[in-house]
Amino acid sequence: MNNPPVRYPLAIFDFDGTLADSFPFFIANFNRIADRHRFSRIREEEIEALRGCGARELMARLGIPFWKLPLIARSFITLMKDNQAAISLFDGVPSALSCLARRDVTLALVSSNSHANVTGILGHHCRHFRYVDCGASVFGKAARLRKILRTAGVPPGQAIYIGDQPTDCEAAHAADMAFGLVSWGYGSAHAFRGFRPQAHFDQVKDLCRIAG
Repeated sequence: MNNPPVRYPLAIFDFDGTLADSFPFFIANFNRIADRHRFSRIREEEIEALRGCGARELMARLGIPFWKLPLIARSFITLMKDNQAAISLFDGVPSALSCLARRDVTLALVSSNSHANVTGILGHHCRHFRYVDCGASVFGKAARLRKILRTAGVPPGQAIYIGDQPTDCEAAHAADMAFGLVSWGYGSAHAFRGFRPQAHFDQVKDLCRIAG
């Protein structure tokens, strides 16, 4: 694992694939959503290869136009709202959040998911987060990150965004922040070819290293 080079007073987290183990739910419902919105289904043997694609490459392979993204996202969010009990946090996430909060790291969250789903799945662990910004578009997280930086009064160089997708890395760098890649999320290492995360977390417990 590449250790974060400095202590980050502000840690902003992605949700799906970073804190919440929602990939099985996503895969189980993917073809149902594909039929509804008329884009390509996926076969089980394709899943691992598709995890190595960035969002734009994935959309091209599945025939998803940009204008359909909000409709598709809304469908998944609605399904998740009705099935929150089927989605849990990754093992070790509650302990890692408690560790960071005890060590005076301010925690925030920026997600494309809805506030209802995020808070419902986090449950009482929401108490660790000072800022929660939900409903960002897949390609619109940079503006949300900048907003939290301004609100928290933290310079970009003292903050890190932790996620599992190339779009998360792009958003962090667009906001002049460091990016921390988790190895347990949606995207595989191949999806990050050409990207340069400032930190790489192999295990959930490694998140505590953000505190220095």
